[in-house]
Amino acid sequence: MKLERKILVLGANSFSGQDLVDLLLDDPGNQVIGVSRSLERSDLFLSYRCRAELARYRYHAIDYNRDMQDLFTLLQQERPEYVVNFAALSEVAPSWESPEDWFLTNCVGLARLVNHLRKQPWLKRYLHISSPEVYGSCVGDVLEDAPMNPSTPYAASKAAADMLLSCCRKQFGFPVVTVRATNVYGSRQQLHKIIPRAFIYLKMGRKISLHGGGRAVKSYLHIRDVSRGELLALWHGETGAIYHLSPEGGISIRDLVQGICGTLGVSFQEATAVVEERPGQDAAYVINSERARKELGWQPVIDLDAGLAETRQWIEEYWDQILKSPLEYQHRL
Repeated sequence: MKLERKILVLGANSFSGQDLVDLLLDDPGNQVIGVSRSLERSDLFLSYRCRAELARYRYHAIDYNRDMQDLFTLLQQERPEYVVNFAALSEVAPSWESPEDWFLTNCVGLARLVNHLRKQPWLKRYLHISSPEVYGSCVGDVLEDAPMNPSTPYAASKAAADMLLSCCRKQFGFPVVTVRATNVYGSRQQLHKIIPRAFIYLKMGRKISLHGGGRAVKSYLHIRDVSRGELLALWHGETGAIYHLSPEGGISIRDLVQGICGTLGVSFQEATAVVEERPGQDAAYVINSERARKELGWQPVIDLDAGLAETRQWIEEYWDQILKSPLEYQHRL
């Protein structure tokens, strides 16, 4: 079969990147090139590694900050028509400790990449993965044209990247489309994230820390629903447009963890401990996704209960490997 599209995915080792790779490989017309800074991980964290064959996928370990010239060489060799960029430092709380690292990756690295890509005649579309955190606390009907008001170094670095891409679009016609999705979850997520961490800690008999009592409201989307939205934006999104991906409403961290405790038959009071709120924690992330629903025909299909059940099953299946893996965030540039 003729391969109709060549797509390069930056950050292919990331939670969101690996799932989009898996979804792209469902289409036999796609040839996919994955790039991340570290060696390719195991199927504990990479769903596509469970496939029977990976003839249409190639992986390259290239450090986004240290080896950009190697990435430029790969791009010139492959000439992908589509580039999707998940490469970023995405943790919020640790960004206060060394904000320069977040700006180096999320802004300086991106600026070097985009300055190269904007000159390439073979590039048809660049999909940029942004974040609703650029808006600060999202209360009310937050649309794609809402003003940016970041409250953490991470959010500020993402806002700066978005503004740079907007400049490149206006000045050079750079073919960017941007997606901002609310809190993503599902099997193969980083183990320190609240949903897998809650299941793991309850299974281990460890207390779950609720920052600020878990009052912050989040909007959780299953990883596959997010990947479907990203793919629709890649193929059919309007150049220069921003698309929100979100469910209809949100849930507080407290209620989320309480529901997980109930599922496992564990006392919420005994299993949790209230700790101080993180600096810059926004009160809510609830955004409007009508544009993606109307223009792209996107809507989430995996509800929270089903997604939590899938995540729990993944943890049970890979429990021996999880026990050998770090459960806390480990920062490295």
